[in-house]
Amino acid sequence: MGRVVDPYRPHVDADGKRTWSFPVQGDGRALEAPAFPDDDGSADAGLAAALAGRAASAGDRAAAGEAYLACLDALTRARLLVPVVAVLGEVDVSPDGLRVEKDSDMAAVLLTGADGRTALLAFSSAATMAAWDAAARPVGVPARVAAEAALAEGASALVLDLAGPHRLVVEGDDLGALASGWTLARVGEGPSATVGWVRPA
Repeated sequence: MGRVVDPYRPHVDADGKRTWSFPVQGDGRALEAPAFPDDDGSADAGLAAALAGRAASAGDRAAAGEAYLACLDALTRARLLVPVVAVLGEVDVSPDGLRVEKDSDMAAVLLTGADGRTALLAFSSAATMAAWDAAARPVGVPARVAAEAALAEGASALVLDLAGPHRLVVEGDDLGALASGWTLARVGEGPSATVGWVRPA
């Protein structure tokens, strides 16, 4: 097994390169997720409802805006699954000249768009992750940690459920606020009501 690293902090190499890594146990398919020891891979009920509501609001601009805010609000309390892949760490050379893997890390997956921007992939459930890649190895983390990882890796967005059924992209100020642990609050009532991010006390 490779070296164990803090799943909530990136590993920094000697040259300053950072890799967001997760510890692996057993054969590599059962990953440590101390924050969610009884996780069965199901989607958070509140997040699933919010994502479905957003899909149902398509075509209605006002409703879609409210539905997006509902998704952000649900994310502040939700667990996400981040897919990780093996990344070669230190390598030794055997006496006969063969390269031998000394250890490895598990790194989160970044998606690069046509415009060159990158996004961290995350999923609401094991089922939606399997729809993207059945061989992906999941690590359960709070959505805040996934957002923090995205920013730490220089990504511009967090893409949720890439293969559907209800894809969600969080970017810009919303990504930063989610990563900082802020919450959404509604001020006022009726047409004049506004919704914004509130810094934790």
